[in-house]
Amino acid sequence: MTMADSMAEQLQQEMVCEGLLECIHGLKRLDKECYRVLVESDEPLTIDAVADRVDRERSTAYRSIQRLLESGLLQKEQINYDQGGYYHVYYPTDPTQIANDMQRTINDWYAKMSQLIQAFEDKYDQAETVDTPETDDRTAASGDATTVE
Repeated sequence: MTMADSMAEQLQQEMVCEGLLECIHGLKRLDKECYRVLVESDEPLTIDAVADRVDRERSTAYRSIQRLLESGLLQKEQINYDQGGYYHVYYPTDPTQIANDMQRTINDWYAKMSQLIQAFEDKYDQAETVDTPETDDRTAASGDATTVE
């Protein structure tokens, strides 16, 4: 699915639940790969571990992980070394929370679209009731115009 697809085209396409990640969160292919790796892991992973599993440079995996964090799909935990210092591990957010967040986003989108549809109707319904010079000319030509003197 691309952003150029119309809503009607999107509704006719076969979609899978993972398509929501792309549609709602604007995730890229690599973001979805990183997410899948973290979901399939039995334990939280470092960025280095994710990078290895998706066969990408650490910096590239880091950018995908950041997008996933910003989208609320991942959680980050700091692990402290006994001798000082720390590192971060990442794990998927609870699927119920993600589903609730996506539902809220869809509801917000629906409310916004409803407002825009109403604004469209108001604007163009009002335009039909305003007499334009063309309307005045047609009315005068048909003899239906009344003149007040």
